[in-house]
Formats: sequence, structure tokens, C-alpha cells
Amino acid sequence: MTKVPETDGRRTAAAARRRKREADIISAARTLFDQHGVRDAQVDQVAQAVGINRAIVYRHFTGKEELFALTLVEYLDELRESLIAADAAGDSPSDRLSRITEAFVDYGLSHPAFVDVAQTLMRRTGPELLEEMSESAVFRLGRAISNCLAVLEGTLQAGVESGEFTVKDPTLLANLLYASGLGALQLGRVGILVKESAPGVPAVGEISPDQVRRHLVTSALALATR
Repeated sequence: MTKVPETDGRRTAAAARRRKREADIISAARTLFDQHGVRDAQVDQVAQAVGINRAIVYRHFTGKEELFALTLVEYLDELRESLIAADAAGDSPSDRLSRITEAFVDYGLSHPAFVDVAQTLMRRTGPELLEEMSESAVFRLGRAISNCLAVLEGTLQAGVESGEFTVKDPTLLANLLYASGLGALQLGRVGILVKESAPGVPAVGEISPDQVRRHLVTSALALATR
């Protein structure tokens, strides 16, 4: 029986500890995001929650953007499970698309920090993120987003193949629905509409989460069948 070198065992143990510490930091960041919102969460608070100092956080993450990105990965992995379940419960492509959209809205309303983190990262350009994050983190984030979009894209493609949808580019539409959905979720959280009551006179109205849900479902179906 070949004996494993002691140095290999130490490397394996060190790698396991590093992965555990990274997971603990991400978990602490998510808890802070969920409890206090993204804007008020600080790296010092994350470090304190884990029982480490700020410098150790930066040994695992290149900066706050990378920590945000890998926390978003956790949300996206959960969202994907919700989308898969919704898709499986549907019958026709239209029913599946409606259920997927509703599941997206329900998840976003239940996890407002998901919307905040996603929008925070979307305000940065691709080149900026590549400069501020490691290749590994960018890959993990891209995979998490694409895994979610693949569920939606599969439903759109199924609709095209059945003749129910007339989508020329399911990938593009899936991305557009995701991005516009995040904006609509933010509107649903704020609950306020701005309108003009008279020329030059602004007025404030209300919008409910249910209105946002219905609008996004209607919009998704309209874009898929126009």
C-alpha cells in the first residue's frame, strides 16, 4: 500500500481549513445582508461575526466586490432550485414560464438582500469586475448566473420548438428578463410609483408586490410570443 506523503496530508488539511473559513465568511456576510441590508454591512462586521480580524478576510477575498459576488452565488444557487421546481410543476411552455417568473419574484421579495447584491454588482462593468475579482470568483459567479438562466432559457426554447413562442434569441431574452426583473423587484420593495398628476406636477402612488408579480408574468409571456 502506497503511503501518502505527510506534506500532502498537511496541504489537504490546509485547503480544507481554507474552504471552511471562506464558507464561514460568506455565511456571516449573508446573515448581515439579510438582517441589516447591503449598504450598512461592513467588512469589519463580517470579520467580527466570524471571530477573525479584517486582514484575514482579505486573505480569502480580493475585496468587498468579491465577497459580494460569492455571497450572491449562494443566493443564486438557492434561486436555481426554486426555478427548477417551478419549471417541473408546469405543463405547457407558457405555464412553465409563468411559474418560473412567479418563483423568481417570490424569491426576490423574500430575500431583498439578493436583489441589493445583484444590483450592486450589475452597476460595475465587466472589465471593472475582472480587475477587482479573482478569475475563480468571476467563474463561480458566471456559472451561478448561467445555471439560473439555463432554466429559463430551456423553457423558452421548448416554447419555440412547440410553436408556442416566437423567440429569436432565447439566451438574450433570458438575460433581459433577469435584469428587468431585478429592477421590478426593487420597485416592489419600495412600493411607490411616481407619476404626473398634472403637467409638471409630480404625484406618488402605490404598487404592491402582487402587481409586480402579475406585471412580470404578463411581460415575460408577451415578449416570448410577440
